[in-house]
Amino acid sequence: MAVSIHPHWENILQDSFESPYFKTLIDFVKSDYGAARCFPPGKFIFNAFDLCPPEKIKVVILGQDPYHGSGQAHGLCFSVPAGIPHPPSLINIFKELQEDVQIPYPSSGDLSPWAKQGVLLLNATLTVQAYKAGSHQGKGWEKFTNHVIQILSDQYENIVFLLWGGYAKQKLKLIDGKKHCVLSSGHPSPLSANRGYWFGNEHFSKTNAYLTEKGKEPIDWAL
Repeated sequence: MAVSIHPHWENILQDSFESPYFKTLIDFVKSDYGAARCFPPGKFIFNAFDLCPPEKIKVVILGQDPYHGSGQAHGLCFSVPAGIPHPPSLINIFKELQEDVQIPYPSSGDLSPWAKQGVLLLNATLTVQAYKAGSHQGKGWEKFTNHVIQILSDQYENIVFLLWGGYAKQKLKLIDGKKHCVLSSGHPSPLSANRGYWFGNEHFSKTNAYLTEKGKEPIDWAL
């Protein structure tokens, strides 16, 4: 099955797309999208890749599953389309953003402007059945997205990887810390944030300090 994705990604991921595991994965996704309501809409499954070609990437933020509520997921981790109420984790991301880089709390939860500046908003699993968290885990998406992280680590340099929470921190073994900047903290979910593991991590300002040090344009975090 042909995958519709930014041509620059297609070039470096072609082996994955032609592999048996990926064909099995796509067959599963097509079947489940046909049998049940799934998110995000098909045209947004590879949205993170389409908005952020590999040579443009400055920052990688790792999520786990797409949001599984109606109208929320659009292919970018932690992001929701404009007009959709902000989920709890996104609220805490924006609160930390306010404190860290002194910008107003955003009215829109759409993080597309970050993606267009080079922030890859990558979920480990790119699809989910409606209202069933984790329902598409273990089907092959994790193998695919792990390969993406490995390629970015091996073939590029001076990328900031933001690992929020225990699941994201498991990806540390895929990243060459000598070539890249890795920042980790607790997850922005209320359970973690309210225990003191999220607020005050200053990841947004630290990211821009690193990018500036490496001669790269910092991210404008305002939305």
